[in-house]
Amino acid sequence: MRSALSSRSGPPALALPVLLAAFGLAAALLGGFVVIAPNRLLSGTPLGLWAAAGPAGTAAVLAPLTAMAGLGLARDFALRHMLLGLAAGALMLASTGIAGHAAMVHGADAGPLTRVSLGAGFWCLLAAGFFTLADAVERARTLAQKAVPVLATAAGLFALAAGGALSELSLAREFSVRQHAYLNELFRHLELTGAGLVVAVAVGAAIGFMAYRRPRRAGAAFAALDIVQTIPSIALFALLIGPLTTLTALAPALRGLGIGGIGPFPAIVALALYGLLPVARGVHAGLSGVPRAAVDAARGMGMTGRQIFTSTMVPLALPTFFQTLRITLVQLIGLATLAALIGAGGLGTFIFQGLGQTASDLVLLGALSAIGLALLADLSLRGVALALFRRPAT
Repeated sequence: MRSALSSRSGPPALALPVLLAAFGLAAALLGGFVVIAPNRLLSGTPLGLWAAAGPAGTAAVLAPLTAMAGLGLARDFALRHMLLGLAAGALMLASTGIAGHAAMVHGADAGPLTRVSLGAGFWCLLAAGFFTLADAVERARTLAQKAVPVLATAAGLFALAAGGALSELSLAREFSVRQHAYLNELFRHLELTGAGLVVAVAVGAAIGFMAYRRPRRAGAAFAALDIVQTIPSIALFALLIGPLTTLTALAPALRGLGIGGIGPFPAIVALALYGLLPVARGVHAGLSGVPRAAVDAARGMGMTGRQIFTSTMVPLALPTFFQTLRITLVQLIGLATLAALIGAGGLGTFIFQGLGQTASDLVLLGALSAIGLALLADLSLRGVALALFRRPAT
């Protein structure tokens, strides 16, 4: 039995880092690492890694790729996954730093309007490093081994950005021009997501609790929430415009409360509607998963129904509730980008502005910010869950 389990958890389980290292190597050698364009709107000329960074930069990228492949093929040992995560983080840092340096070197002499954008080769290398890092963190054995690669990579990227090493990249210049507007839209994005999450948790938790207490009504409740999930997100945002506009026409006083067919209110309503199903199902699943023996033991100790619920059922279901919160929050962060379509603002503003201006780096500014925000929320809540609900060593 032990030999069979060992064969399953050996090198085949870590074939992904080897494949990603090979993918990154092909991208580094064949893809354009950066793109030099005469301005922010016109297409540019791609430069490969060697042409953009020279032998030293190429070696700095190939070194972590080699380490990733070697660790992926090596026999398992205590720090294997942490070292693999650090190698993946080093690849991301090296690629980003070299791209910033290439922008300074190649963009300085080409004129003030010249833009140096990130090419397909860079994005492939970044993806190879990111997915390897995610895989290594997932497989790491301890919380410290999970946290070290993530924190080291995040600290390195922050140091590159704060030190001005990326300032000449087109993406950074788009941010610099719109820094004040960016912060406003970022806070608006957080406000929309937070408000939608609060409403979804409050209403969804009530629905999930009702479904647990009255199983006969659970089917109808979840069926109604399933219908909401089948509506395309853009369509749901648009469908709320008509009823809310009519409502404010019949009761103009509602406009003073911020209620209207466009703006933040319909965006919050749409986000809350999308969050109802995962919250309700998570609460229902968490309460249903509480062992019956634990409830009977609490009742045998003389606890009342309310005490059993608050002191026994909720603590045992808390890990499920927490995972539900994490999934819902990440989902709403992504959906909130569509709020810009109805005048609610948020990071989606830059995405749609970039699409209208055919400015790809402006699109990336909004998209990457939303992705980064979702990743930050996911990693933060995962870390808190690991710290709170980690099983004691036996």
